[in-house]
Amino acid sequence: MLIAFNKPFDVLSQFTPEPGCPARTLAEFIAVPGVYAAGRLDRDSEGLLLLTDDGREQARLADPAFKQPKTYLVQVEGELTEAALRALAHGVSLKDGMTRPAQAERVEPPAWLWPRTPPIRQRAAIPVSWLELTLTEGRNRQVRRMTAAVGFPTLRLIRRRIGWIDLDDLAPGQWRQEQASA
Repeated sequence: MLIAFNKPFDVLSQFTPEPGCPARTLAEFIAVPGVYAAGRLDRDSEGLLLLTDDGREQARLADPAFKQPKTYLVQVEGELTEAALRALAHGVSLKDGMTRPAQAERVEPPAWLWPRTPPIRQRAAIPVSWLELTLTEGRNRQVRRMTAAVGFPTLRLIRRRIGWIDLDDLAPGQWRQEQASA
């Protein structure tokens, strides 16, 4: 079984709560026994999270060795520059080494985007930009670290796609069953 879930902001990518942590968990949304997250999506990130009951499928989806492309919609602080986009596309030097090359493109705010609760902080004097970024690796908080390294801190992060599976029209907190890959 393979499940595509639109993880809301402030929800942990696990079924068990952490002691002393008020965040919600997957158990609030998915009552399917025996499935586990294939990878992670940070508490402060939103969007596509895949769950499966198949260990081999979980490894194929989550292990960077399989290089499943993951596409993110990223709202950043400031007006994105061509130099920043080129740097993201060629790879960025982080404390844990160079990132793999990525696909990076400035995009308009999508019409389908749901409001976030709580909303992103707005500063009248500082503009924001939107970026679509596709990676083939999955380091801890990689997108946020990459955009910060090129001078544009991430304000909002939404995963749109993993491999062949797209978020499509799933609303936050909704899930659907998917076909496993061939």
